[in-house]
Amino acid sequence: MRVSTYFQAAPLIAACALADANLPPVPEDTTTPVQQRLAVYGPNSISIGWNTYAQQSNPCVDYGTSIDSLSQRSCATTSSTTYPTSRTYENVVILSNLTSATTYYYKIDSSNSSTDHFLSPRTPGDSTPFTLNAVIDLGVYGEDGYTISGDITKKDTIPTVQPALNHTTIGRLATNVDEYELIIHPGDFAYADDWFLNLDNLLVGEEAYQAILENFYDQLAPISGRKHYMASPGNHEAACGEIPYLTGLCPDGQKNFTDFMHRFGKSMPGVFDSASTNLSAQVLANTAKELAQPPFWYSFEYGMAHVVMINTETDFDDAPDSVGGSAGLNGGPFGSKNQQLQFLEADLASVDRDITPWVLVAGHRPWYTSGTACTACQEAFEGIMYKYGVDLGVFGHVHNAQRFQPVYNNQADANGMDDPKAPMYIVAGGAGNIEGLSTIGSTKPDFLEFGNDEVYSYATVRFEDRNNLRVEFVASATGEILDSSVLYKSHGERFVRQ
Repeated sequence: MRVSTYFQAAPLIAACALADANLPPVPEDTTTPVQQRLAVYGPNSISIGWNTYAQQSNPCVDYGTSIDSLSQRSCATTSSTTYPTSRTYENVVILSNLTSATTYYYKIDSSNSSTDHFLSPRTPGDSTPFTLNAVIDLGVYGEDGYTISGDITKKDTIPTVQPALNHTTIGRLATNVDEYELIIHPGDFAYADDWFLNLDNLLVGEEAYQAILENFYDQLAPISGRKHYMASPGNHEAACGEIPYLTGLCPDGQKNFTDFMHRFGKSMPGVFDSASTNLSAQVLANTAKELAQPPFWYSFEYGMAHVVMINTETDFDDAPDSVGGSAGLNGGPFGSKNQQLQFLEADLASVDRDITPWVLVAGHRPWYTSGTACTACQEAFEGIMYKYGVDLGVFGHVHNAQRFQPVYNNQADANGMDDPKAPMYIVAGGAGNIEGLSTIGSTKPDFLEFGNDEVYSYATVRFEDRNNLRVEFVASATGEILDSSVLYKSHGERFVRQ
């Protein structure tokens, strides 16, 4: 979230650097998978993404429902890809025709890989209670960043988190691994653009940026390689630094969301057919599918939930990170004019509440917050979300925890948490990064129900049944529940249009 002014050292003096960037060592076997990540890809399919330090011509994954018999195999149709300044290559394989809510074991094809496992996605309409975590604004800075010392208590099925990188939130996600099924992360990964905050990096900025990315995604892999990890962009993915109107000085590969696009572009769901029997819903869902632009905006369904990931950075009027936007980062566009908003309207209009009663929209910049509100985001998205009865809005960007009463157009819903028409909003930006926490301050909206700026945290969203949704904030260091609330919705209408 920080906007800083600094000068990138000229390449001709880089050789005089006092210290090298803290790049992870390259494994002897360059087929070794690193930075693993899973995602829901369809009603019965997932994506498995990983990086390697050499290009793979035929990335493959062996998998099955028994750890002793990985009898199925899936391979990518293309070789792995990379981009300028990256030391690694992105690989993505899709596993299809999976049995719903079943434990599968998988092994990435390499002479130096191990077997891990995942729970396949729940079929849309499955009424089994489940939990997702909202983890936003999560970053590390290697040994010099937001870390904790000492060991942590981990489930015996979770791979070891690197001791030098025992980030409290990642550690808590490991400790609580049995309590949730997937994670949404709408923006701000790693904080590589804050490389300059370590003075040793000032003359090796290009390498330091890549080192932070590699360290972060290596650290996240024990979680993202086990749980579906759904991503959308934030401002810290935009460029090599938040230098207003000077992103052209960034090296190729470190501008205009390049790493984010390469890392998640082929693994987030782009085709998610409607599960509804209603013809109009099917047509609208197909329209949304054609307008979706993963990893920037897309939707997926999981059990009782329809989840939409949006891009608050570019691709709408006065978007802060777009060309000429208030942040001056000159990003995007990633679709045609109004494509994202057309997608959102068609997608929400297609939701069949008989199948997925709960609708959640997640993006990075909030418009309800005790911090700096994104008014352009509110103008773009709020009306559509209200019109189609979105139940919960999940945002970050402000580095703390906040929960608001259901609200529309800056007015609290008269029904409160008992069957409101307006969405309930939360800010879950306190996961922890090099910039620390944001103070809530004394000036805050009247409809702010809970706020915490004292400890690092994340949010859990528990889909208890088709009418009750529990939202909790968890203290990363201790696991303490900081706040718990229940939203009741009758969900009496099959297709909502207010």
